[in-house]
Amino acid sequence: MNAEDALRGVLFDKDGTLFEYHGTWAPILAEAAEVAARGQAALVPEMLEAIGYDTSCHRIRPGSIAGGGDTFGLVDAWLTIAGGWERAALIAEMDGLFVRLAPERSLPVTELPPFFAGLKDRGFVLGIATNDVEASARASLTRFGIDGFVDFSAGYDRGYGQKPGPGMALAFCAATGLAPHQIAVVGDNTHDLEMGRSAGAGLNIGVLTGTSGHDDLAPFADHVIESIVALPALLDGLTR
Repeated sequence: MNAEDALRGVLFDKDGTLFEYHGTWAPILAEAAEVAARGQAALVPEMLEAIGYDTSCHRIRPGSIAGGGDTFGLVDAWLTIAGGWERAALIAEMDGLFVRLAPERSLPVTELPPFFAGLKDRGFVLGIATNDVEASARASLTRFGIDGFVDFSAGYDRGYGQKPGPGMALAFCAATGLAPHQIAVVGDNTHDLEMGRSAGAGLNIGVLTGTSGHDDLAPFADHVIESIVALPALLDGLTR
């Protein structure tokens, strides 16, 4: 592999990739539904089912709004069930709740500072692309001590569009001076891998710490690994 073709950047999804998805987001979304229902507790199970939260087992279905969507999709689903909100007001209410709760309650899949430091030591430029709100992403990076390792971050509201569109991956490339074929995209959802493919990423890697199984990810991924813990060894093997 010559220098121009070598992988030089890694763009991570956040939830389900750096943080365990079900344990982090199932309780947050349940609380969010209660807020959006405005005291109409009987509506909450229907609201959760509408976004792909399986209330029978407290798991989030792959490919659902809850599993990979953004606040716009969540709010639009809930407004069909729970009235009494202006769309913009409910978006602001939900994003505010996510900014407050996600950094506090996120469950990292590994010790993130040494993991990111190891990738930096290997010479990689690092980024985060999430369908969460940008302020929540930045607060989570600070909370877990990895903001100093991250060269780029974008949420759904940053202006680059939402996954599965290519905007956040292309913005990472533009911000860091890398060509798309020089980056790897790592995510737990087909939305992440579709973003990478549509942007022309050199490598798309699925992880199994989110809502998707191996069979969900394999058609879109060059590699599927158990978690980001296996990523350094994979990258080392590919770049030798």
